[in-house]
Formats: sequence, structure tokens, C-alpha cells
Amino acid sequence: MIGTWMATKIKKKQNHLNNSKIPVGVKLYFCLMEISDALIDKLAMLSRLQFNEIEKREIKSDLKKMIGFIDKLKELDTDGIAPQLHITNNVNLLREDIVVQNTVRESALQNAPVHGPQFFKVPKVIKK
Repeated sequence: MIGTWMATKIKKKQNHLNNSKIPVGVKLYFCLMEISDALIDKLAMLSRLQFNEIEKREIKSDLKKMIGFIDKLKELDTDGIAPQLHITNNVNLLREDIVVQNTVRESALQNAPVHGPQFFKVPKVIKK
């Protein structure tokens, strides 16, 4: 029942926007979200966290700022800009795997205050 009601509301909203510059085939999703104490309590329950009243007010304020930021982004003119998953088209830019000798063992061991012939000596950390 609720799904049908939401689909009807979205369809009405889409019909209202048909006169705008939205390309054919683009699906529109609308989220009219009100940040309430009930929503904060539900998020706390789902995340298994507990908040006092001061923290709830701060979280409510932060969520309102985040949604306000998203609403601000909606004001941008994005006509002719294709959606992107990543900032660049570069995929898996990896360096060549070249083996090089960076440090000679003897020179590294010279800087250690205590060392063996092929290793560093460090204080014992785990006690029996």
C-alpha cells in the first residue's frame, strides 16, 4: 500500500517535471526527509549506539547540514554532464614492479645501538 502511494506521488512529481529539461529515460528519485527525534532514535537503534539528549541534538543538526549541502548541490546546472562513478577515467594506475636494492644491511645495522650480525636487537616486549 505504501509502495503504491509512493509510486503515485513520484509519478505525479515526474509529471510535474515533464516540462523541464530532464532527458527521457532518466529515473527520478525524490526524498523528502524530515530529521526528527524518531529518525535519530531509529538510526541509533540500527547502529546499536546510545546517545544522550545533547548528542541527539548535535546529530540532528549535523544531518540537517548534510541534507542542506545536498540540496545546495542540486542547484548546480548539470545539463550536458554525464554521470561519473570516479573523478577521472584512469583505472588501476600501477607503477612498474622493479626490484631495487634500497638499503644495504650492513649500513642499516651501523645506525642501530644494539644489533647482531644480521638483525636488530630490541628490548623484550612480551613478559612471561
